[in-house]
This record gives sequence, C-alpha cells and structure tokens, in this order.
Amino acid sequence: MSITILGIESSCDDTSAAIIKDGVILSNVISSQKVHEQYGGVVPELASRAHQQNIIPTVDTAIKNAGISIDDISAVAFTRGPGLLGSLLVGTSFAKGFALAHNLPLIEVNHLQGHVLALFAKQSTDDNNQPDFPFICLLVSGGNSQLIVVHSPLDMEVVGTTIDDAAGEAFDKCGKVMGLPYPSGPIIDKMAKEGNPKAISFAKPHIDGYNYSFSGLKTSFLYHIRDQRKLNPDYVEQNLPDLCASLQSTVIDILLYKLKKLVNDTGIKQVGVAGGVSANSGLRQALLDYGQTNGLKIFIPKLSFTTDNAAMIATTGYYKYQARQFTGYDVAPLARMDIK
Repeated sequence: MSITILGIESSCDDTSAAIIKDGVILSNVISSQKVHEQYGGVVPELASRAHQQNIIPTVDTAIKNAGISIDDISAVAFTRGPGLLGSLLVGTSFAKGFALAHNLPLIEVNHLQGHVLALFAKQSTDDNNQPDFPFICLLVSGGNSQLIVVHSPLDMEVVGTTIDDAAGEAFDKCGKVMGLPYPSGPIIDKMAKEGNPKAISFAKPHIDGYNYSFSGLKTSFLYHIRDQRKLNPDYVEQNLPDLCASLQSTVIDILLYKLKKLVNDTGIKQVGVAGGVSANSGLRQALLDYGQTNGLKIFIPKLSFTTDNAAMIATTGYYKYQARQFTGYDVAPLARMDIK
C-alpha cells in the first residue's frame, strides 16, 4: 500500500507545502515573504500574518501540482519546532484542522531533523544518491551550526553546536554593517567570488570539543570596519569583494576545522551538509575538495532543499509514518526543540 504524506513547513518566514509518495517528491511549493527585507530581519508578527494568508493556497497548490486528491493522503506531517512560535502556531493549527477534518494521523517533525533528512529527498524512483549510515552531517543555517552523527533516519546524535551566534547569523550581522540587504549570505557569496580570501585576517575561536562560536569573528569584523572607516570613510565600498571573500573564507575554515576533527576522531567516511548556509558555493566547494583529498564521500543537497521547505518535512514524516510515530491532536508548537 502506498504512503502519501502532506508536509507543512512554517517555522520562520516561508510557507511551504509538499506531497511525497513512497519517498518520492510529487510537489514542493514555497511561498516566500518579501516584507522583511526592509527591516533587516524577520519580523515575527508580520511572518505570522503572512502565514495565515498563504497557507491555504500553498497547500491547495501542492495537492494540485502532485496530481492527487485529498483522499490519497495517508498522513499530515508538520513542523512542530524549533522556530518562531507564532509562525509555528499557524502551521500546527492548520495541520491539526486538516487532519481532523479528513480523519488523518498527525506526525510532528523537528525542523532541524528535517534539514538533515533533506539529504534523502528523492525526486524520482531512480534517485539513489543518499548517504549510508552512520554518517556525519554539518547542519548550518541562520540560527544553527551543529555537527550531528546520524545513525538512522530517526536516530541522530548532536555532538557539537554553536555556543553563541551561528554561521548564518555571522553573515547577516556582518552584512548589515557593510550595508548589504537582508539576507546577506547569498550576496556575500556572490561578492566573494570577486575578492581575495586572504586579503584580511579575522579572529578564529578556540573552543573545546566539537562546539562552534562565531561571536568572536563577528566582533573582529565589526572592529575592523570601525577602525578602517576612521581612516577612510569609503573603506567598505572600495574593498567590498575582499571583505566578503575574507569573511566567507574564515567562516568556512571555522566550520571545517571542527568537522575534520570529528571525522578523524570517529573514522566515519561519509559526510553530508544541510541547512540554508549549505547553499553557499564556497562551502560546497570546500567540502568537495576536502572529500576528494581525504577519500570521503560528500553529500550536498540540491539548492532547492537547502532553505526551509516542506519536502524535507514530508520526507521526515514518511520515515516516522513507517515507524508509526504519530502525535495527538493536543500537540502544541515549541519555539525551542532539540534533535533526539
């Protein structure tokens, strides 16, 4: 019997719905919110309001694009957390109402677990480029930088995490100082291709274990800009490519230093990367180079699966459906939620 999952993602500022059948994606619809760009970051109240406006047409489009009817759906998977509580509440409430109206089981999904399992999102039955277990996943996004040992789709061990800022936050906060629009990560990535990554030296942290820290880099970057602007008010505009290249190179060095340590300590030869920052071209190439040099197999998600999307939620829901891991209708969203 076929398993068809409706996935709903609403953890931040993108409303997304997807349909997968027996692990293969039939549709993945994302409705983005442009209203936050003028504020330099996501405004939670505006995000919640936009989710309310977008969720019904987004789900309807996903079902139509998949070429199925509601009667074909086996279960509804939704993001319970972590994320913005108001945004999560919209998705959770809709999922409960939809499931209750159509007598369908509910499946709660951890947003971070979904990012990891985006590596298993299949676009066809012939798509078999997925890692074997166990593998190491570097999860990097706007709010998270984690190293995870993945033992199975539903058994993940977080061995390292950020103790302050995440990699994505470092890009956005430093980008704001340079006058770049939000989100700054894609712009920094583009500008970095024109600059010298060794032009400027920024501070790197010395943190025990596999944990990350980016606050020192951020502070080093801010002080550098402040001091240089005292000498030359047009410093940023005149040196933007080099600033972006040096910043990006430093972030990548920090991420890969701890990843390499974990690979060496565990002997695991398969490595995946996930999350919004995994779209960064410099990071993707650095991982491929590292894998080629050290005999590792590297798994990088398609660009469409790096940002917040419901395909990863539906994929996670598919594995949880097989394990009969359902949740009750009294479930509530959680702003903070750890991978278990």
